Amino acid sequence: MRILLVHSDYLKYKTKKKTPIAEEIEKEQKEGLFKESLVVFTAVEKEDEKNPDGVLKNLLDEIKKVNKEIKADNIVIYPYAHLSSSLSSPKIAISILKSVEKALKDENFKVYRVPFGWYKSFEVSCKGHPLSELSRTISSKIEIDDEKIDEEISISPKYFIFDSWENFTPEEYYYGSNSQLKKLLKNELGTLSTKDIEPPHVKLMREKELCDYESAADVGHLKWYPKGRLIRDILSDYVYKLVVDEGAMPIETPVMYDLANNAIREHASKFGERQYKIHTKKELMLRFACCFGAFRVLSESFLTWKNLPAKVYELSTYSFRFEKRGEVVGLKRLRGFTMPDMHTVCADMEQTLDEFDKQVAMCYETSKNLNINYEIIFRATQDFYDENKDWMENVAEKIGKPVLFEILPERKHYWVCKMDMAAIDYLDRPIENPTVQIDVESGKRFDISYLNKDEKSEHPIVLHCSPTGSIERVICSLLEKTAIEQKEKAPMLPVWLSPTQVRIIPISEKHLTYANFLWEHLSLNNIRADIDDRDERVGKKIRTSATDWVPYVIVVGDNEINSEIFKVTIRETGEQKEMNIEQLLDHIMHETLGLPFRNLPLSKYLSKRINFQ
Repeated sequence: MRILLVHSDYLKYKTKKKTPIAEEIEKEQKEGLFKESLVVFTAVEKEDEKNPDGVLKNLLDEIKKVNKEIKADNIVIYPYAHLSSSLSSPKIAISILKSVEKALKDENFKVYRVPFGWYKSFEVSCKGHPLSELSRTISSKIEIDDEKIDEEISISPKYFIFDSWENFTPEEYYYGSNSQLKKLLKNELGTLSTKDIEPPHVKLMREKELCDYESAADVGHLKWYPKGRLIRDILSDYVYKLVVDEGAMPIETPVMYDLANNAIREHASKFGERQYKIHTKKELMLRFACCFGAFRVLSESFLTWKNLPAKVYELSTYSFRFEKRGEVVGLKRLRGFTMPDMHTVCADMEQTLDEFDKQVAMCYETSKNLNINYEIIFRATQDFYDENKDWMENVAEKIGKPVLFEILPERKHYWVCKMDMAAIDYLDRPIENPTVQIDVESGKRFDISYLNKDEKSEHPIVLHCSPTGSIERVICSLLEKTAIEQKEKAPMLPVWLSPTQVRIIPISEKHLTYANFLWEHLSLNNIRADIDDRDERVGKKIRTSATDWVPYVIVVGDNEINSEIFKVTIRETGEQKEMNIEQLLDHIMHETLGLPFRNLPLSKYLSKRINFQ
């Protein structure tokens, strides 16, 4: 770390513009004036990532040593990247700077930290005495018996890429051009630089009349229009079938819980400031997932080893997380969202690993059905990895693509191993989708127990699984994918999720009767069709069907009625194919085989529909 220490009459700053790595700040942090201060200009370097704790200790010692000499009223920590050309990841830098601030405050120093990642104007008045300007290089070396040694223990996670039974460091692996795995890795390391613009799915969710922000509610809560609600419902049906086919039992539990309950309070503490609280006569918290309810149902159930593995499933409409206002955006990060949540009680680690393997396969199958590419992170503690290395590699190999491994030096959460699957958005950032986690704490914390073969009570291991991630993020991933692919092909949703699957366009009013006949035939075969009966030219109606991303379009005129052969415009390929109605039915039913269906919740006539925007 490089630092410049300035004993100042005053420091005055004002934020101008945030960079892509800027931390979110409150209004009062956007400018500041500090008099009689020791200003510590800091640049956290790449080398510091090897041992942040060692750097932190030596930085604190140096600040306190200098301040003891000059006796400044205040200490100001000022991030100043220009001191070095070899900067650490923003994640590590912010962590060290926040730790410095906290440690000094804990020792009753008056300390202030200037926001990280913002362009700022500043003025500083240096006092001009011999100790008023000092530059230092802070290393991670620590003193023991008056000798300096390098600290060997690293608290940072280790990353490597597993591909075809081989491990590669992130630096040596060949990613290929425009690799989404590389983008995922850079995000994990905090080195990803993206444009500070609105993700394209926000515009699309409005344009397609799926949903929009609700200004009369808290930030991060959306209103859903019929088309968007239909897509959500179909996705909910899809996950329901997935988990029930795997033996899960659907339940429903409350959305709020009393924090006076010890187990709930302990589990909720894992989410810190993201708890969404309600204060009445009790201190209540809105659930951030279905864990609380599922665990209480399981703890009150009589379970034996013969019942295990036992699975319960709930679709939470809604789960709540008090995300920071500046982080809330579109469908990607919300304060209220819909989360499919399955919990599996397992007798022992052997059974847990077997179930984990099956649930990973179920989660990855959604990539195919949704036509979304997932990049994979396989996370584990060092102890778990050492004991189950062969199993982890076998699970990763079955996926059939490179997998990013993250090995944590020690357990900080309730899980010892988890797999996360993420889509990459238009701005190269990950959208967290399916996840499977091995929870080794909650069985005991919530007093879930089962009788083993010896009729002795034991606490189980619990698997958490969301086969798709939140429903909102699935839709986000689908919309972001269309924005990425728009230069290569026409944007569209998968046919089974498209609100209108077939648009029938009668050339004139006299063809409307036959258009209704076609609509009836399609509807009876579980295909969502509608009719553009508006008093508009055929060309405009065709353009509207393109704007609505309709997968199949039929124009009906005299020739089509006489021959019963139609030119069907297929959006995915851009081609026209001649088909009769039975051939069209077979074509669509082949694409949607085994996937859920719901009727279109709008008038079949476009002329009768409401414009929600």
